[in-house]
Amino acid sequence: MTDTDHVVLLDDDGRAIGTAPKASVHGPDTALHLAFSCHVLNADGQVLITRRALGKRTWPGVWTNSFCGHPRPAEPVMTAVRRHADFELGLTLSDIRVALPLFRYRATDANGIVEHEVCPVYIAYADAEPVLNPLEVMDARWVDPQALATSLEATPWAFSPWLVLQAQQLHLFDGAAAAAAADQRRAS
Repeated sequence: MTDTDHVVLLDDDGRAIGTAPKASVHGPDTALHLAFSCHVLNADGQVLITRRALGKRTWPGVWTNSFCGHPRPAEPVMTAVRRHADFELGLTLSDIRVALPLFRYRATDANGIVEHEVCPVYIAYADAEPVLNPLEVMDARWVDPQALATSLEATPWAFSPWLVLQAQQLHLFDGAAAAAAADQRRAS
């Protein structure tokens, strides 16, 4: 990703109304824009969580979902998901599906920087171990979804606000649902 990347600006109804440099949309008065989140599972039904690099502008050093990002103008979101998986984690994804197509949030970090996004949430699978891009990710762990759900409930401040909100809406973090999904994937 480059400093010259642009994001898609949205109106309150989620319709594209223009573009802006990515560097300009994360500040104290962040415009609503398009993003995405992705949760990656492995064949054992574990979910990959990552710790954001300390150089990240928003929520540096915080544990979060597998990865997230912004589609470029005119770029299909699915293409952006694959691009970011490769760039941030060196992963090739399979069985990508949208889990929360209308997820939207607004949150302010400790530095006063606001995230304000319409952010469809995807679930995907990967069979390889991640190769971390240190500009994006400082650590990663495969974890049991139920253990993650317990941690999110007990210490929500230790995680990105979007992960906490997504977990409240996703059945992914129900251990039985994750195990069933892994079993179904192995059977196909």
